Amino acid sequence: MSIKLTIMDEMARVAREHGKTLAPLHDDVALLDSGLDSLGIAVLVARLEDRLGLDPFTTSDDVQFPVTVGDFVKAYEHGTH
Repeated sequence: MSIKLTIMDEMARVAREHGKTLAPLHDDVALLDSGLDSLGIAVLVARLEDRLGLDPFTTSDDVQFPVTVGDFVKAYEHGTH
């Protein structure tokens, strides 16, 4: 499964578990408009670290938190190289 599909799968799982409804997800949707709140995003990052073995937001001092879903996916895609 690609990194993007893994992220989308986990986003859907976290949303279901937290009783949230995801917006239609595409790259230019603001992450905070995705349907996940800050707790949901934190859970998502923790789960992705378990699944992908990576947390791109703690691997560098120079990381900016992503604004859009596309930026979020890119952070993980670039963090694996």
